[in-house]
Amino acid sequence: MSNPLLAVILGPTASGKTALSLSLAERLHGEIVSCDSVAVYRHFEIGTAKPSPEERRRVPHHLIDVAEPTEAFTSGDYSRLARQAVRDIHSRGGLPIVVGGTGLYLRALLEGLFTGPARSEDLRTKLRKRVDKRGPIYLHKLLRKLDPAAAKAIHANDVPKVIRAIEVTLSARTPITELWQEGREPLRGFNIVRIGLNPDREALYASINQRAGTMFSAGLVEETRRLNERYGEKARPLLSLGYKQALQHLRGELSLPEAIAAAQQGHRNFAKRQMTWFRREPHVHWFAGFGSDPEIKAQVQESMRTAGGRLPAMPLEGG
Repeated sequence: MSNPLLAVILGPTASGKTALSLSLAERLHGEIVSCDSVAVYRHFEIGTAKPSPEERRRVPHHLIDVAEPTEAFTSGDYSRLARQAVRDIHSRGGLPIVVGGTGLYLRALLEGLFTGPARSEDLRTKLRKRVDKRGPIYLHKLLRKLDPAAAKAIHANDVPKVIRAIEVTLSARTPITELWQEGREPLRGFNIVRIGLNPDREALYASINQRAGTMFSAGLVEETRRLNERYGEKARPLLSLGYKQALQHLRGELSLPEAIAAAQQGHRNFAKRQMTWFRREPHVHWFAGFGSDPEIKAQVQESMRTAGGRLPAMPLEGG
């Protein structure tokens, strides 16, 4: 008997992954496992593009709002919780659908993680002091010298991951990207179908610009103010796109139009990095359009039915 199916929907930000995942879940008795490094944090709503409360009522969602903003939530934490969620969904007779744009989390889930050296709090403290004194770009340049491939995979603003990469590389005396290839335990027991969304670049950038602008008009600055007052610098997601620019506006560093433009540019750059990462992902079935397009939805559903694994026995009514 063939293995059950596990669907993975990947692609750049604002490409319609949520719309596609909801359509697929409702037609194929699915449940959604978020793969987003910011959506795991509670209380951060507008700038994360989390599925709306109504969308979450339509289809069960997992790995959203599972960590406090001050907690360190690692790719290892994600892998452990997401694998459990995938197995639980299957045990209920559902189709697990992993959806998101965080490539490192997806790799941890599907391919497993290497067993790295133990944490060095002394080294971490020294690196954090360098960030405080010289900024995250300085630390990212250091990583680029030690492991250029890791620097390409980890954004400069993701300070915890940059610190961990430097820590591992120095402690093991081996680039962390080489260690990523060793000692992994891939997810087994599923036929994994990777669905990639790759809209026309100009249309994608227009979608990104609209989304970023909508976040600000929906109250991103006010949400950022509340979160900053509550958590301050301890809130890790305040470094993420959108929140970072809103915070710069609150500090008087950017006007509102400048903050919106900077957020739009940041998200466009992020989309480029996502596609660079996902193009290295094996066996992706790419679709040249947005996940909200009815034709793309129909094509993806058909590809799932012919993928060679077991779909849930009882799709939802109306599918």
